[in-house]
Amino acid sequence: MGAILSSNGSGSSSGANNTFDTSPCNEPCKRQRVSANSFEGYPRLIPSIPDEISVEILARVPRIHYLKMKQVSRSWKSVVLDSQLFSVRKQLGKTEEWLYILTKVEDDKLLWYGLDPLNKIWQRLPSIPCAAYGDEAKKGYVGLRVWNMVGSGMKVADVVRSWLGRKGAPERMPFCGCAVGAVDGCLYVLGGFSKGSAMRCVWKYDPILNAWTEVSSMTTDRAYCKTSVLNNKLYVIGGVNGGRDGLMPLQSAEVFDPETGLWTKLPSMPFMKAQTIPTAFLADLLKPIATGVTSYRGKLYVAQSLYCWPFVVDVGGEVYDPETNAWVEMPSGMGDGWPPRQAGRKLSVTIEGELYALDPSGSVDGPSTRIQVYDYHEDAWKVVLRDVPICTHADSESHHLLTGLLGKLHVVTKDAGANIAVLQAGMQNCGEDSLGSELAPETDNWRVIASRNAGSSELVNCVTLDL
Repeated sequence: MGAILSSNGSGSSSGANNTFDTSPCNEPCKRQRVSANSFEGYPRLIPSIPDEISVEILARVPRIHYLKMKQVSRSWKSVVLDSQLFSVRKQLGKTEEWLYILTKVEDDKLLWYGLDPLNKIWQRLPSIPCAAYGDEAKKGYVGLRVWNMVGSGMKVADVVRSWLGRKGAPERMPFCGCAVGAVDGCLYVLGGFSKGSAMRCVWKYDPILNAWTEVSSMTTDRAYCKTSVLNNKLYVIGGVNGGRDGLMPLQSAEVFDPETGLWTKLPSMPFMKAQTIPTAFLADLLKPIATGVTSYRGKLYVAQSLYCWPFVVDVGGEVYDPETNAWVEMPSGMGDGWPPRQAGRKLSVTIEGELYALDPSGSVDGPSTRIQVYDYHEDAWKVVLRDVPICTHADSESHHLLTGLLGKLHVVTKDAGANIAVLQAGMQNCGEDSLGSELAPETDNWRVIASRNAGSSELVNCVTLDL
């Protein structure tokens, strides 16, 4: 292989105009030219074949093999690390959607795993580099003065208290309470705690380079904030940060544009329902927090609660419209019926235009974890799946996660054997036809598409990327 690839291929038998057509037959002709200088100084990718055609061939190789392909030769490595290859994959319709799961393991370390769902292969991502955060690290232990209101749910308080109470724990886990998001083909980790203080730093994982880089910081220190993607921009909502009296809830929001690399502040959430608290005592006691966010019908829908340890009162939510740059109250049926929080957050996902939510509430009749879909026209939630086969782990920050993958609904959980299991819903489609049609309450509605041993690790979050 090495001898073949070392053959000199500087000449071209196909003429000076080396192009190829990747358009479907029924679409206007579009030609993609690979720059003549893209791989200058390297031998031809595949002997006797123009590099333009070779790139098209390599673009059809499953992405899980790209790490090994980089080791074939310098020219192949140059191709794999070039975003041009992934543009060709998109034109050919060969992109692959992967699931990325964030876990917390022993010693409070955070580990990322990528899942190729078609080949059922797991790939461990490199760790986020350790970094000093300057002024953020010098703030000391503001977060140690934790008062009764902490973060985004009852579990959050337990996590923060236990984390801060361990010897050396802040140094071991600098991203406790971080948020995650995925936009423009990259994965982002935002904020969290470091040395007891909330951070504003943002790290980006580029799957093409298989590496992390630090990008522009948020305008506000945040931990336990909520994220969502709308119009190819990453929105960050709420969370907590440190103040003189401990951790304080945030009503602010901001948006990141990956094209410019800049953050822009948004109007703060007004928390209209919080304005109707009858007494000043309760208004001071109950603090408004965002417990969930999802992009739906071109807007951001933010579920909200009033919180005072150990009490949580759901109060509907608010909707942000990017066209008017303003907040309005969430429709009453959506807000009042949004399934209760789980570990301080409401799990929801939009798939093919339909909004799904996971309802983990139990009942005396046995397991009753359900999937509900929101009917926009009737402003009501309807059950489409009952008895989701998940296990509850009392010590886990997140018992289970909800996501959309390959156009279908998925739940990520830990099974009885301590394996991370990715369950796919058996609904024939996740679209308008699913409204009002409840499936039988049987575990046959779910199938495990992938699993891996997780030991004592805990689920934290998950996102998907299509490349």
